[in-house]
Amino acid sequence: MTEGTAEFNVPGLPKPCQTWYKVVGDLTTSNTPLIVIHGGPGACHEYLLPLADLAPSIPVIFYDQIGNGQSTHLPEKSGDEDFWSVDLFQNELDNLILHLGLRERPIDVFGHSWGGMLAAVWAATPSSSANLRRLVISSSLASMDVWRVGITALRENLPEDVQKVLRQAEKTKDYETPEYEAAVEVFYKRHLSLARPWPPKEVQAALRWFAEDSTTYGTMYGPSELDISGSLRDWTSVPLLSRIEVPTLLINGAEDEAQDCAMQPFFEYLKKVKWITLDNAAHFCHVDQREKFMGHLEAFLADHQSQPK
Repeated sequence: MTEGTAEFNVPGLPKPCQTWYKVVGDLTTSNTPLIVIHGGPGACHEYLLPLADLAPSIPVIFYDQIGNGQSTHLPEKSGDEDFWSVDLFQNELDNLILHLGLRERPIDVFGHSWGGMLAAVWAATPSSSANLRRLVISSSLASMDVWRVGITALRENLPEDVQKVLRQAEKTKDYETPEYEAAVEVFYKRHLSLARPWPPKEVQAALRWFAEDSTTYGTMYGPSELDISGSLRDWTSVPLLSRIEVPTLLINGAEDEAQDCAMQPFFEYLKKVKWITLDNAAHFCHVDQREKFMGHLEAFLADHQSQPK
């Protein structure tokens, strides 16, 4: 296991940022490495560490996107929607790949939630992804419109007293009351992770980073998982999906906040795609059904045949 930082020059900033990364496994082997893109934005890599199960047969690369975790924090950019763009994080991924010397060899990319959104856009950019071999999109969304459809349906199935608290908070814009936090926890227990006791350490890790520095999450997503008002509010990848040529695995949980409707456009528009939905699993299906999840992932990455619909 090795750790390091990649210097990342961002136009307009007085000095370079640092992208922290960790490699589990050996990059000097001929095995195709897997780059893991975390969600949030701002949830950081720790909650995806179960994917290290794939090493040493598959070298696994984790990193924290700038704005949080062990990479450069930029709290002075909070609320700056022009700065926190999808392009910024595409460029950061390109920079990390170059830094690690992976530009000229095959790579696989795994994106979870927001990481899947970023991975899809990056994979649809030929100048960046020419050496991409396989793509995995886990518990993600093809557009915010379809995401809202799924989230709305899940909210309507919550107990009425919980829904009332959520509506009141959205009316007052006060998302820090104990009542609101308790209401969101009801949603999280149903649709973030089904692992018990609650919360599992992976959920704790993601929520801790949101609490410690909400710059990217607050600016790009919104003040709460159930109030999508940040810069990604109208985001869509749908017009780009037909450009993705590589075999792609879609995977989500039956109780996932990334409901099937959020994933459906990926299945419709990607050319070589396989879709697996895990029972008894939510948004952190890599935690809820760890053994099954890793089995599907390993099989897909090891299968050198194209995956037809």
